[in-house]
Amino acid sequence: MNLLGRTLRVRTFTSNLHASVPFRALLQRRYFSGSISVKQAQNLGLAMHGHGDLNNSHAGRAAIKLAADPAYSYQSLAINADEDDVGIREQYRPFLFDGSPSTDDWISELELSTAIKMVQSEILEQGLDRLRILVLYGSLRSRSYSRLLAYEAARILFRLGCDVRVYDPAGLPQKDDIQHCHPKVQELRELSKWSDGHVWVSPEQHGNLTGIFKQQIDWIPLSSGSVRPTQGRTLAIAQVSGGSQSFNAVNSLRILGRWMRMFAIPNQSSVPKAYTQFTSEPEGSRMLASSNRDRLVDCMEELVKYTIVMRPHFDLFGDRFSEREERKAKDAKGEV
Repeated sequence: MNLLGRTLRVRTFTSNLHASVPFRALLQRRYFSGSISVKQAQNLGLAMHGHGDLNNSHAGRAAIKLAADPAYSYQSLAINADEDDVGIREQYRPFLFDGSPSTDDWISELELSTAIKMVQSEILEQGLDRLRILVLYGSLRSRSYSRLLAYEAARILFRLGCDVRVYDPAGLPQKDDIQHCHPKVQELRELSKWSDGHVWVSPEQHGNLTGIFKQQIDWIPLSSGSVRPTQGRTLAIAQVSGGSQSFNAVNSLRILGRWMRMFAIPNQSSVPKAYTQFTSEPEGSRMLASSNRDRLVDCMEELVKYTIVMRPHFDLFGDRFSEREERKAKDAKGEV
């Protein structure tokens, strides 16, 4: 008999034990083979509450609640304009406002103390390089909602102290076996090699990610000599849809990330009816307040935390038994 069946029957019997004493022996003999007393059976019936599929209070560990630290809650770790590389800022940070982060901005009002404290104590105070995040989006439309979402993601990451670079897919040639030296191909590959983590944002079109986005991934090789450009990198994924909420594109992005030997964070963002989620162009094309916007913040905060934990161990994640054996065999044959 399954657990649910037993639970229901135990509750039925234990609720009538005081009025139906003869059932005691039956309860012990039939359901517990005399291994526990009726009193224990009564306690078990009470303890089974909270064991269902919803609101299960027994299956997980007790969560530790982290209190917000006021010293970090609304701090910004963004790279100041006078500290930033001018060329990088102009080419790869189009999400900034007039060349610097906006002070009148919903992102500046986010309570992000946990992630900011991690970045401050484990990256900046240690004198380490900032987390390097590459952002890819999958549309060339003049008002591309995947680009607008990518920009908002980049702004959140920038406030969290990341060195964020957004790649513009315009001009990237069709994937073939000839144009590997094309400037846009080389630019993409160098950015991927440079990065510690990626953010991928694609529209969902005809039930899946767009060709524009997939083409960018196809130009990033699985291996380049002995270097795998994406191996061990962290990955956050998001999609925009013109209709109701869907998860086809993010599911495909997750598969791509696994194939590229990347670590996709558990969370993901899917924005339905994207044309309703942003202000007009004169108003800055900013994402409106909603649970979808909150989820995007969750994803970027999570990406930063995972990248901080995993970046020191990139080489460790790239060490594989099968590849060690392959190198050993080549060494034995005198192969390079």
